[in-house]
Amino acid sequence: MVKQDPPTTRLCDLLGIRLPIVQDGMGPFQTGALATAVSEAGGLGTVSMPGMTKQPAEGARLLREQIEKVAASTDAPFAVNVPVGYATSGEVLPVTEAYIAEAIAVRRASGKAGQQLCAITTSAGFAGDYSRRLHEVGLVHIAKVGALRHARKAVAGGADVVIASGYEMGGHTHERPVHTMVLAAEVIGDVDVPVLVSGGIFDGRGLAAVLAMGGAGVAMGTRFIATVENDWHPAYKERIVDATEWSDVIFPGVYGPARGLDSSGVHRLRALADDPAVGDAELTAWKDEAMIRAQRDGAVDDGLLPAGQCAAAIDRIVPVGELLDSMVDQARRLLEDAQRTLPDPAL
Repeated sequence: MVKQDPPTTRLCDLLGIRLPIVQDGMGPFQTGALATAVSEAGGLGTVSMPGMTKQPAEGARLLREQIEKVAASTDAPFAVNVPVGYATSGEVLPVTEAYIAEAIAVRRASGKAGQQLCAITTSAGFAGDYSRRLHEVGLVHIAKVGALRHARKAVAGGADVVIASGYEMGGHTHERPVHTMVLAAEVIGDVDVPVLVSGGIFDGRGLAAVLAMGGAGVAMGTRFIATVENDWHPAYKERIVDATEWSDVIFPGVYGPARGLDSSGVHRLRALADDPAVGDAELTAWKDEAMIRAQRDGAVDDGLLPAGQCAAAIDRIVPVGELLDSMVDQARRLLEDAQRTLPDPAL
């Protein structure tokens, strides 16, 4: 049997990054400055899609704009996140196709952005034929999943990396909950591609736990909200810092259940969802705009604030570089200490 490199080395080599830390998909407001900072610090920054209710051409233009801005600000690799949405007829939503097609077009072009854009993360629905299309232009396909069966399906479909995302995660979560410690161990032990873990990860302790389980690294969203470089409004960052246990709630998101901080906006959303006069398209547009208002304008009372349960453990806003360096240092110390606590089987 040919001995493979450790999962972390495989991941970093595949993506061209130095640290096994990935900025998860966030949004719908822009994450370009954050993505730049994460990639500059040695991780993998991610440009998030600009909402699911844009007209496809307008959404693609905004996504391209953010991609170009990141490429103009760093020479490091970065990724794009696109949730795969389906209509009730079973067809991929036009805006999903527009975003992925635009990212592929960037890669095909001969510019700097195409050279640096190294991966696309798909989430929400099954990516179907997108793996093949991404591979044709040399993009790495990262698939975000919430169950072992979904991980197996993603890998069989061509995914190069899997994000095992537990129920604690912020933003869109899963109809049938599987929590991070269970899901991570299952997926890491089953598939033969590098596995990132997200959901409840916010410091070096989470990174150490994932590496000890044989994972390749971590993906984080909520922790990156409370960073200096994050594009989002300071009021949103402060709400993350002020959050305590049980500050989070589940509410109906665009694709399914979503986790975020409680607000009057959540209660307004539930009332709208129960109103038979409000159609699906109107409700989806309201959700998208309510998230953008909170992230862009600081409307943290009547907006929607996607965030994971780890918000309760985040107590300050820090620079991205300081965050990543501290995570790696803490994880290294913990893993060294843990090794010393185990008896030597040779003795």
